[in-house]
This record gives sequence, structure tokens and C-alpha cells, in this order.
Amino acid sequence: MKVSTIASLQKGERAIIKSFEGIDVPLKLIEMGCIEGNYVEVLQRAPLKDPIYLNISGTYLAIRIEVASKIMVEKL
Repeated sequence: MKVSTIASLQKGERAIIKSFEGIDVPLKLIEMGCIEGNYVEVLQRAPLKDPIYLNISGTYLAIRIEVASKIMVEKL
């Protein structure tokens, strides 16, 4: 399996969250399931690629690309 970031995933790709690189994860993301070991799927990208609309273990949310680029994942 290849390790990358959420920002590098394409629409429809799924991955498992592995770690967070150099950021303190905002409490709101943690409350919405953005924690190590959860599955993430890219559902949609805005026209200019920012933000990214995700499904994280059944929770739908949009995050900015700068945050997504610091969340390390392992593609499935």
C-alpha cells in the first residue's frame, strides 16, 4: 500500500487515515471522525480543487486543501 495525503487522492478513491503531519488536528475534525484508522473517501472537489468534500467513516465534511495535505493516508 502507498502512503500519501488526502489532498493527493482523486474523486472516488478510498484510504485509511494513518497520521497527521505537523498540525494540531482541530477538535471539530476529531469530533467528526478524522482520526487515525478511519476510512476516508473523496466524494467531490470544488472547481478550483479547494475545498475537498469527504466521507470519513460515514460523516460528510469539507476541508481545505492545506489541511488535507497534512493528513497522511494509506490508499486502498
